[in-house]
Amino acid sequence: MAAVGGAPLAGKVALVTAATDGIGLAVAGRLAAAGARVVLSSRREARVAAAVAQLRRRGLGVSGVVCHVGRPGDRQRLVDTALERHGGIDILVSNAAVNPVMGSALEADEAAWEKLFQVNVTAAAMLIKLVVPHMEKRGGGSIVLVSSLAGYMPFPLWEDEATRKRVMAAMGIDRLGTAEDCAGVVTFLCSPEAAYVVGETVVVAGGAPSRL
Repeated sequence: MAAVGGAPLAGKVALVTAATDGIGLAVAGRLAAAGARVVLSSRREARVAAAVAQLRRRGLGVSGVVCHVGRPGDRQRLVDTALERHGGIDILVSNAAVNPVMGSALEADEAAWEKLFQVNVTAAAMLIKLVVPHMEKRGGGSIVLVSSLAGYMPFPLWEDEATRKRVMAAMGIDRLGTAEDCAGVVTFLCSPEAAYVVGETVVVAGGAPSRL
């Protein structure tokens, strides 16, 4: 379906994981504002319901489903729900991730490593496997995998203003990024304007070092 007026994603169906707060919620809202019919998900039913209600109060076309991306059955239910409600899938924004260990990677036990890979890597790959056949039926689609700047530049957390300022200075940034900063970029990548942007890493980090 062609875009109508200021709705570049009109007729598109989008799945967004971990979408009940932060970046995921902002992305779901921006995609819906651009005309997409969004199925948002998260692990807890109450949070899914609250996020859907919040976005619907803004007049946005969203619905929700409970999905723990680390569970195959939940992933399948997310995809099946989108197909049942909207007849297809055009966009996947994989935003769900966990960080069960703070500190040195050498201090992480095997269970933590397994959880990291199950949720942050395997789940994303399996979701892609599920949605691509449905995107192909509709002539293509967009997949955005959300990750962290820490993959390029590990940085400490802070508990006070002085430490925050030192960390920001070390990163070379003058303000912290917002969820909306990320949501705008994700929406662009899912839009027709980014049709020739394929297989790229787009860093939203205010100029912080972002090269391996």
